[in-house]
Amino acid sequence: MITSDTPLFVVCNRASGSGDTDEALAQIEGVLAAAGREHEFFLVEDPKELPTIARRAEEAATARGGAVVAAGGDGTINTVAQATLLEGRPFGIIPQGTFNYSSRTHGIPSDVRGATEALLSARIKPIQVGEVNDRIFLVNAGLGLYPRILEDRERFKAQYGRYQAVAIWAGLTTLAHWRHQLALEIVHDHQREIVHTPTLFIGNNPLQLEQVGLPEAEAVQHRRLAAVMVAPVSPFGMLGLALRGAAGKLGEASGVRDFAFRELVVRPMHGTGRRRMKLAVDGEVHLMAPPLNFRVARRPLNLLVPASQTTEG
Repeated sequence: MITSDTPLFVVCNRASGSGDTDEALAQIEGVLAAAGREHEFFLVEDPKELPTIARRAEEAATARGGAVVAAGGDGTINTVAQATLLEGRPFGIIPQGTFNYSSRTHGIPSDVRGATEALLSARIKPIQVGEVNDRIFLVNAGLGLYPRILEDRERFKAQYGRYQAVAIWAGLTTLAHWRHQLALEIVHDHQREIVHTPTLFIGNNPLQLEQVGLPEAEAVQHRRLAAVMVAPVSPFGMLGLALRGAAGKLGEASGVRDFAFRELVVRPMHGTGRRRMKLAVDGEVHLMAPPLNFRVARRPLNLLVPASQTTEG
């Protein structure tokens, strides 16, 4: 349940997002104070402290019947949602990231003031989240090329700033130089196969899938996730696929395979059986020991959405 008196426990990552954190904090404080809404900030100065601070916010919200709010980019939102999901506390988003797919999908305003004001009269909407081993993801997860794109993107942003244009340019640069191929054993729908691909992408966000032109956008959010693989291709071919995606026509490209699934198990064909694999999860890169088990999480996330949005799961 959430009412106009529900206290808000806001986790703000000072290292996240493209805007000025102090200005964002001032806007959040101004809106909540003017509305007389009880709230408390949990500030993250060191990104390594984010999981611990997120748990503290969740514990405070549980003890006082409150809601947890994540102010930051997709990585921050993921970590705070991870801490919130188990106890089922209401979860709000104040987006400060580059693409903000989680908030845009559910009609949450993209600006700090608008998103904060929306929380004042928000309603709960249970939403589907993906899961890989012991981590959840709201937007996507991926192997191979995708983690490398994220690592290169962070290097570009550190040098040129946290802007969407910088993120796109970094991605195109990585595509132009990527030659590595994955050899994977995958099991889904009781079928086992060996695939060779530069990247395996798992999507849980219908808006992102729809924008690049993949038909699985309709299946996602109905207890299914979407898998996307590319046949071995040259760097020039990868650039061509990126342009098709930007035009919303990736699903029409030859060499692109996509399908919806309920559960997908992935193992590497080479190396030691327990050697950890580099995996991108909602914009953050992690190392995980195989097998990787992708599925829809057993319980939904109780997302706070603007009152004008539907509250049906």
